[in-house]
Amino acid sequence: MTRKGRRLVLIGAGLGVLALAAGLILSALTDTIVFFRSPTEVAQQQVAPGARLRLGGLVETGSVVKSGTLTTFKVTDGNATVKVAYSGILPDLFREGQGVVAEGALQADGSFKADSVLAKHDEKYMPREVADALKAQGRWQEGGPAPGAASPPAQRAPGS
Repeated sequence: MTRKGRRLVLIGAGLGVLALAAGLILSALTDTIVFFRSPTEVAQQQVAPGARLRLGGLVETGSVVKSGTLTTFKVTDGNATVKVAYSGILPDLFREGQGVVAEGALQADGSFKADSVLAKHDEKYMPREVADALKAQGRWQEGGPAPGAASPPAQRAPGS
C-alpha cells in the first residue's frame, strides 16, 4: 500500500471514530433533555404521564398550601392552570403572583410532581421561556412588573 493510500485509510478511520463519538453523545443527550412547557401547552398537547418537563408560569394567587415540607400550588399562564406538588424547601423568593419554573414529571391525574422549583431573581427578572410564553399571550410586557406582582411602593418626598 502506498503512503497516500495509508493516509486515506487513517483519515477515513479517524472520521469514522468521530462520527461514532458524535452519535453516542447525541444519543446520551436525548435522555437528559427536558423541554419547557407552559400550562396551556401541557393542556393542548396532552403530554404523556411520566414525561419529564419544565413547567413555567405564574404562581396563582391564593393557591399555595403548605403541609410540612410538602407544598402544593397552581401554576398559570392566564389561560390554563396546572396543580403542582413539591416536597422540599422552596426558594426564598417563591411567592404568589411571581414567576416560577418547576422541573419534574406530569402525573396520570394531570397534576405535576416537581423535583425542583426555581423562582425569579428580582422584580424585573423573568425566565426567558416564561416571558416568551406570557408575551405570546399578551399577559406580560418587557420592563413592567409581572402580572399579579405588587406595585412598587410610593416614593416619599425628602423631609416628610
